[in-house]
Amino acid sequence: MASGYPGRDLRGSFGFTTTAGSSVYASYQPLTGGGGGGVLKRSVSELEREQQTLLFRSVKKRTDASLSSSSGFNFRNPCPAVAPPVSLVVESDKKSSVLNHQLQELERQLLLDDDDDDAVSATGSAVTTSEWSEAIDQLLSPPPPAPTLTIHNALSPSPSPSTSTSSSTSSTASCSPNHSTSRQLLLETAAAIADGNFETASSNLASLKRAANIRGDPDQRLTAMMLSALVARATGSSAAAAAAHPFADLCSLEHQTATQMMYDISPCFKLGLMAANLAILDATRESPSIHVVDFDIGQGGQYAALIHAVAERSRQIPSLPPPSLKITAVSDPTLSFTSLSLTTTNNLNLIADKIAKLSDRLGLDVRFNIVNRRTSELDATVLGCEQGEALAVNFSFALSKIADESVSPANPRDELLRRVRSLGPKVVTVVEQEVNFNTAPFPARFADACAYYGSLLDSLDAMSGRDSADRARVEACLGRKVANAVAKEGSDRLERPEVFGKWRARMGMAGLKPVAFGPAVVEPVKSRFATLRSVPGFTFKEEAGRLGFGWMGRVLTVASAWR
Repeated sequence: MASGYPGRDLRGSFGFTTTAGSSVYASYQPLTGGGGGGVLKRSVSELEREQQTLLFRSVKKRTDASLSSSSGFNFRNPCPAVAPPVSLVVESDKKSSVLNHQLQELERQLLLDDDDDDAVSATGSAVTTSEWSEAIDQLLSPPPPAPTLTIHNALSPSPSPSTSTSSSTSSTASCSPNHSTSRQLLLETAAAIADGNFETASSNLASLKRAANIRGDPDQRLTAMMLSALVARATGSSAAAAAAHPFADLCSLEHQTATQMMYDISPCFKLGLMAANLAILDATRESPSIHVVDFDIGQGGQYAALIHAVAERSRQIPSLPPPSLKITAVSDPTLSFTSLSLTTTNNLNLIADKIAKLSDRLGLDVRFNIVNRRTSELDATVLGCEQGEALAVNFSFALSKIADESVSPANPRDELLRRVRSLGPKVVTVVEQEVNFNTAPFPARFADACAYYGSLLDSLDAMSGRDSADRARVEACLGRKVANAVAKEGSDRLERPEVFGKWRARMGMAGLKPVAFGPAVVEPVKSRFATLRSVPGFTFKEEAGRLGFGWMGRVLTVASAWR
């Protein structure tokens, strides 16, 4: 990640580099949870025509093989490879009878007799989420065709590879929505799901699947990412997924590692963390002892940068001895994202070892403490605050993981801010994504997610090759984030970021006031940002005491300081 001081790259010095291992993908599993939707009443003839159309596409010489024959939707490959062309297919009579039986069974599940109206739920639906899940799986992944007899016509030789390729390209272009259409279709599908219009939603999802490609351009990757989230939203959760915690995958070691990789790759995140480090150094510049309290230390990359920045400042001002630095990592066992991280203790111990080795190499006095206490138990004594030290509290992408009043009456988010205020810190740094995934309803949240992650994927495309293994891991990480933000509600949604205006109101209610970034913060950030001139598109905005970093005018991250 960024060094926190201009001109230094730490990915090798601290040992936090990640091997470009195998790519990680988020896969979708069909879900069977409760809930209801609208009754899909269509005639047998309409269903038969639809099934016959899908069946014909599966054997016709075209690329509609993107409707995978495997059961369930797989985020690993939402747009499978094109199937080879078939010269001529002769179907048996048995196929027709099997199709008719499937249609009758599907109609029996979807259509209810008038006598069954009393059994309809209060939502007006007699189709369970399980039935809807099965129906959508059939549309997205139709069953494989029955065994067929292939006859080659001696007068019509098989198409050459060039002919086959040309045909495949033409078919894909004619069946897959273009980029602008895909974005609009995503929004329409979200609206259909919100309205319970599952017939429209399932049809749209099938079209979107043809346009999705996790190895394609940013729009195709966004379509794949949002498609997976929509399917998760529409179908609930599978039995296997229901047995696990709703956001267990967001607390895994792989997710934490991929998140750190994102901080390293994306200038918007890297510069935000750099600004936070510089604000801490600026606020504590006259103190011989600095104490930083952190509530989500992640992989510790930000503090590797901070330690290097302290060492660099000492070299520039040799007349002043380097300050001692104490870092306290708070791990609240009552917070879900902490308690679910089975490797939290081991991870923090590993970070402590790396920090000790780094500080010894740089000749600095650095201590690393771990505090396993509830937020309600935190005070200066518990945190090990000492007289004469300058206290700083760092919230880098941490506050958004703590529930607020919309999730818990206790409102732990505001309670934590009030406790931090009572400690009297020199500075409180906040870095967050500029997007509202907190209280916004599903359709608005989905639209914001499309715009936000669309810009983020565009920016990653400018910084990293499309075949990069690291980028694949980062985008799999983003896929997990957006799936949780879109598909989950209430306490099942982990990350609940807010736009800066809401954070400002929240900080004010806790008694914290904004602190304008001085030249010691802004100038180094500007210098680092200037190195991106060869990659047009990134934006940097200083406004009302905050620093915003974005892509093509869309602010993605915001750094701010408070006291």
